[in-house]
Parts: sequence; structure tokens; C-alpha cells
Amino acid sequence: MRIAVLTGAGISAESGLATFRAGDGLWERHRVEDVATPEAFARDPALVHRFYNARRAKAADARPNAAHRALAALASRHDLVLITQNVDDLHERAGSRSVIHIHGSLTRALCAACAHRWDAPAVMSAGDPCPACAARAIRPDIVWFGEMPHHMEIVWEALAAADLFVAIGTSGNVYPAAGFAQHAGRCGAECIEMNIDDSANARDFDRRILGPASQTVPDWVASLGA
Repeated sequence: MRIAVLTGAGISAESGLATFRAGDGLWERHRVEDVATPEAFARDPALVHRFYNARRAKAADARPNAAHRALAALASRHDLVLITQNVDDLHERAGSRSVIHIHGSLTRALCAACAHRWDAPAVMSAGDPCPACAARAIRPDIVWFGEMPHHMEIVWEALAAADLFVAIGTSGNVYPAAGFAQHAGRCGAECIEMNIDDSANARDFDRRILGPASQTVPDWVASLGA
């Protein structure tokens, strides 16, 4: 069976990583518009780097939970494509390989001048030179609001080929990911949502499994058997 899985902030929240859709509109005590847009970086790169340095440190201290580990085990038994909106590396540290990070990764850096990418150090600053071109234009390799997600051609192909599409811990508010279930469903996949509550696009799923991901995902993986 070919399975495509999308994970969102809900799966990492159980490992202690904050989501950006807090009720007060703040993300780690910052407005999203001040730390997660190209305009914010152009306006105050030092603030943006401080914000992502702190997030990088928190992600490094976090540990994969039972849901991350269950998905890694699932890949050993089924043809699995794992897509994530998360910028942490908890899937990889749980044992998953070839994770598709459509919103980039805290562990990677990007030069805005020459597009060179490399492994990010623990701390980045606006004055650091790019290791390839020496321009002082480095930034986190994160997809900010207003930018195009990564690897979308691969993702659409995986969704079209899937027998089963599962969205775990996603809000259903952010496109293009919010349209993945519709696309997979039109191509013949069964679509399952796993979340604490119904998402904004709950109607696009054939069935829903509600509850904490650390409980629902291992139970669902076990139900698939070998």
C-alpha cells in the first residue's frame, strides 16, 4: 500500500515545540509578521536571526515522541512518503529517512544572494558571510509567508499515487497543504485526518481520528499490521 502522510505543528507540540497559531496571535511572544516574512527579515534581520536561533535551540532540546517513532516504523513496512510542514528534525531523529520539508528546516541555512545552502550552525547572525560567495546575506532556510513551499512537484506526484493520505496535527488553514486531501481524494486515495479537533478542511477527509497524536498515531500504525 502506498501511503502519503502530512504532519503539522500538532505532532511536534507534544514534544514541547510551540505552534504559531496561538489564540493571542503571537508566536513565541512575537507577531508572525515580525519574524516570518521576507519583509520582516529586510526590516530587522537581527531580530529574525535571534528568533530562529532560539527556535533552533528549543528544537535541539526537544525529543521525538511516540507519533514520530510510529511513523518511522511504518516506513519499514509500507511504501511511505512523509511530508512535513514542520521545520524541526524530530522525524529524522526518530528514524525517518527522506523526509520532505515543504517549509524548510531550522537545521539548514540559505544565502539570499547566491542561493547556496548548508548546514546551519546553532547560532546565526546578520553579519555572518556566506561560505560560498561571502555575501552577508545569510538567512534560515525557512519558507516564510509569501514564499513558495519546497519540493511541491514531488509532493503532488506522491499524493496522486497514494492509496491512502493521512494528515496529522495540521490546522487545514495554510495552502497549498490545506488542499492536499482534496487532490489525493480526487486521485482515488482514502483520506484520514488525525487531530485534536476537526481542522478547517475536515470536510475533505473520509474519516477522522481525534485525540493526541502520541496516542492516535501509534494505534493507527499498529492497526495496519505488516
